[in-house]
Amino acid sequence: MAPSPRMTIPTQLVLSELLVDPTRELYGLEIGQAAGLASGTVHPILARLETLGWVESRWEEIDPRAASRPARRYYRLTPTGAQAARPALARARQGTRRPWAAPAPGQA
Repeated sequence: MAPSPRMTIPTQLVLSELLVDPTRELYGLEIGQAAGLASGTVHPILARLETLGWVESRWEEIDPRAASRPARRYYRLTPTGAQAARPALARARQGTRRPWAAPAPGQA
């Protein structure tokens, strides 16, 4: 079994966004915007997930001058990462009380 990252709330948000479509490549800013996180939070998480083998990345092959923007680094879950992320998120969510979230019906 692959080692698991610390399942902080930001890590859970990043993994949740990547799991929407595990085969789709997303760039860091795109992930951050969807997760509601700053780039300075997202990129260290992605680097840790890549070190663990949960995420793979590649640089976009463009001419930055022609595109009028820098090349983007795209990320996606590896098959191992996708398989490991689902139960890791489920375990983390069971143990995480989100004080800003409304209680589920029947819970107070």
